[in-house]
Amino acid sequence: MDKKKFIYAILTAALFLTGGKGLMHGQNFWISNDTAAHNLVWEEKLRQRIGFLADSLCDGRATGGRGATEAAAWIIRQFKKAGLMPLDSTYSKHVFAGHGTVGHNIAGMLPGSRKKAPDSYIIIGAHYDHLGVLGGSMYPGADNNASGVAAMLSLADMFSAMRQVGRTYGKSIIFVAFDAKEMNMAGSEAFWRMIENGELTDPVSGEAVTPEKIYAMANIEQIGSSLAPLSPGREDYMIALGINTLPASDRNLLSQCNHFYGTRLELSESYYGSEKFTEIFYGISDQKVFAEHGIPAVFFTSGITMNTFKTYDTVESLNLKVLRDRIILIFHWTEKLLR
Repeated sequence: MDKKKFIYAILTAALFLTGGKGLMHGQNFWISNDTAAHNLVWEEKLRQRIGFLADSLCDGRATGGRGATEAAAWIIRQFKKAGLMPLDSTYSKHVFAGHGTVGHNIAGMLPGSRKKAPDSYIIIGAHYDHLGVLGGSMYPGADNNASGVAAMLSLADMFSAMRQVGRTYGKSIIFVAFDAKEMNMAGSEAFWRMIENGELTDPVSGEAVTPEKIYAMANIEQIGSSLAPLSPGREDYMIALGINTLPASDRNLLSQCNHFYGTRLELSESYYGSEKFTEIFYGISDQKVFAEHGIPAVFFTSGITMNTFKTYDTVESLNLKVLRDRIILIFHWTEKLLR
């Protein structure tokens, strides 16, 4: 018996013993042909996407600057290619970041089902802004956070492909490229206020996207490096903070997907084993506002490194092979939440 069949047998037995609660939500979500999705993520494509955002054309992507405008326009083009639908007829949402600075969140939706508009959503976000040019030096921000944006765009491509081959989901996905994270998370705060005020309209149902309809939020930041491993000498790892905010039935899904789909990453649900640093780190990125309002929110990262906020945070410093594995794992995890 090969490894995948063996794991399937274990999962099936667990399904029988648990009455299907907590582990599996229908065999089709575990045993399926995901080649169409996996084939849309490869290292050179990731290199090109991260490289564009980290290039001098985007000038470090400071909120309100020329480079951020270039990055936002490019992200909109990627959303359109993936078939994402704008909410309220436009992808761009203003962010008033303070001190007269105006930025733009970029948001698009992929409907869950062809037959019926689901009334529940998962939000996948990644901030695209960075430091810009300081003291005459450009800060490219390849890991922070071009890597997260590339991961989010890959997920949009993957779910769009699965929808094209007939896969349907019980929830829709809202993809958001947040601006102004480096300005006290003004972008995610502004996006939450739009949800709270009923200002985002589902392009399929015509109904407002409101807080009670958000099932979960996933935030991706600094996910392309292997420079801060969990264990010495092991490059293939990922940190996922906030798993405990999910419903109890969903808290083991990430580790189950990690084994079942063969990504076999070393996973941690804490920030390097420190309860205090886990709390601090969880509170300094865009999932914070969602968690504060009771939305289950998971933060995916490969950790702060010696390159963070440095001029040498470039695409050459990233581990694109491991980044691909991380994206594939997040894809399968998200797919299970979409049941």
